[in-house]
Amino acid sequence: MRLQNFALGQWVEGTGKATDLFHAVSGEKIAEASSSGLDFKAMADHARRVGGPKLRAMTFHERALMLKAMAKYLNERKDSLYALSTATGATKADSWIDIDGGIGTLFVYASKGRRDFPNERFHVDGPVENISKNGTFVGRHICVPLEGVAVHINAFNFPCWGMLEKMSPALLAGVPCIVKPATLTSFLTEAMFRMMVESGIFPEGAIQLICGSAGDLLDHLECQDAVAFTGSADTGRKLKQHASIVDNAVRFNMEADSLNCSILGPDAAPGTEEFDLFVKEVVREMTAKAGQKCTAIRRTIVPDGMMDDVIKALSKRLGEVKVGDPGAEGVKMGPLAGRAQVSEVQRSLDAIRAGAEVVFGGADTLKLVGADQAKGAFFPITLLACNDPRGHRQAHDIEAFGPVNTVMPYTHVADAITLARLGKGSLVGSLFTADDRVAKEVVLGVAPYHGRVYVQNRAGAKEGTGHGSPLPHLVHGGPGRAGGGEEMGGARGVMHYMQRTAVQGSPTTIAHITNEWIPGAAQSGDRVHPFRKHFEELEIGETLVTHRRTVTEADIVNFAGISGDFFYAHMDELAARESPLFGKRVAHGYFVLSAAAGLFVDPGAGPVLANYGLENLRFTKPVYAGDTIQATLTCKTKTAKETPVDGPPQGVVAWEVHVHNQEKELVLTYTILTLVRRLPVE
Repeated sequence: MRLQNFALGQWVEGTGKATDLFHAVSGEKIAEASSSGLDFKAMADHARRVGGPKLRAMTFHERALMLKAMAKYLNERKDSLYALSTATGATKADSWIDIDGGIGTLFVYASKGRRDFPNERFHVDGPVENISKNGTFVGRHICVPLEGVAVHINAFNFPCWGMLEKMSPALLAGVPCIVKPATLTSFLTEAMFRMMVESGIFPEGAIQLICGSAGDLLDHLECQDAVAFTGSADTGRKLKQHASIVDNAVRFNMEADSLNCSILGPDAAPGTEEFDLFVKEVVREMTAKAGQKCTAIRRTIVPDGMMDDVIKALSKRLGEVKVGDPGAEGVKMGPLAGRAQVSEVQRSLDAIRAGAEVVFGGADTLKLVGADQAKGAFFPITLLACNDPRGHRQAHDIEAFGPVNTVMPYTHVADAITLARLGKGSLVGSLFTADDRVAKEVVLGVAPYHGRVYVQNRAGAKEGTGHGSPLPHLVHGGPGRAGGGEEMGGARGVMHYMQRTAVQGSPTTIAHITNEWIPGAAQSGDRVHPFRKHFEELEIGETLVTHRRTVTEADIVNFAGISGDFFYAHMDELAARESPLFGKRVAHGYFVLSAAAGLFVDPGAGPVLANYGLENLRFTKPVYAGDTIQATLTCKTKTAKETPVDGPPQGVVAWEVHVHNQEKELVLTYTILTLVRRLPVE
């Protein structure tokens, strides 16, 4: 079977000589891949000309719902992918990480898109910056989608997750994608991609697929394009130096394999829960995906007095891992992804052994279940020990991208930090300790050299996600050897595909551009109370100025009785007089908040359904008995929401509330959110 490419809206077979793809277990040929004959320039133009405009015409919320629909579609059809995943050498647990993990990433970004971004085609980033004396000229940052194409070059170890963890933030940002999976396992990527195309959920031109070489695609990149790469540091550096990328300042994000470490805290002695958790995690990271994970533990750093205990415990647990055909009963580790990987891992292992000795596994120790070593891409689990990790740096410099790990001792916590940093930049480091002082010292010591630090002990063990599990909510990447980039990270990942632009102008102009009222912008009034209006009838900047209310001593006493708040500043005249902040008894801030609501709320039933919450609450000046307060309520933003299954069409309106005293001094400011009924669709 020859895999097909998806280009210019069509499935196309590559011409000419193809690359043979083999079953990682049996060694049988299962497919071939070629991208010869593809017009890569036309593919890039198609993404920019067709896919980009369609995506940018959608709001963040619409694109988020698109991702959710795709996640649900794939989730209903994922079972057929599991059988094919076995051919990559993946066990059921490995396939769950790849397939379900990828689909889960779509779900997370679907949620993030509706929670962290507006129902707009642009995003306002940060607060207003006042850049003039009288506030008549201000600045603000907006983020808009790049008007190019996102080229995603993925590694062989996660054919599904690797694609979806890059695609999710790019499509949410509104940027079309060209996916180039590693040829070795592209047959699984093609199968999932085919499902996505068949769904019809993504608009035309939003996604394209290359099974085979990327050809001259990078030659056609322009200044609005972006590249995200996962793979070896050597390949990443070569791509980053490509003439088109350099000349056009193309955004380039690299996530490279790194020498990740796990540290056993000095308190986590044998017999403690932390010691057992540590051993279990190291074994899992050595054997999951046969150690072919960019986040796998390569260096195990332990107190020098526990070396023997750790090696003994790891060896015992590793000896219980059955290796073989992932479909065979009891098998916990399958083969590497391909035969070429076997010789590559062996070369790296031989180089590491120049400064370490094998203490478990190694050559001639492989006993397979239901598989033939001569046919499959199997590699023995190998644990090494390096007793002089400062004098012998091989384990800090060389990565064997397979089930290979080196145990090394440290003398004190600062020494463990030094050893961790010798990896020269890692995707993740982990620490197992019940001593929070050790945790703080290690985290602050290794953070500059790590993209993520996983701290575990008995308190978090039950729900811990694991050393080697990148999460879509958090950044995946790292400095130095790890590539210097970041992927995912929730909203941060979306920003990689957007242009942040500073916009300067009058408050009224900026408010009009951003669809968000800001102080100093024009305001409008109406004889109809704003709470009597439906969502569509309200205008940004529409303002209600309330009647006034004089605060009395009785108000303060009664509120104390109702709330139970008898703080001295409200009830003790002598103590309040001696306070450097008040000078006399002061009204409760929450009374002022409540009184303001009484000033602006329209009591009758109407389009306003409920109070949705408060944001940015600030008490800026004390209010005393005898002070007179007045509130202004201004429509700040409007966000249309999905219609609930059991509720009316609605939207969220954010109101800016300012409360002043009789001297026109601001005493209270906040934003109140209300659910407001929308007009029925005719």
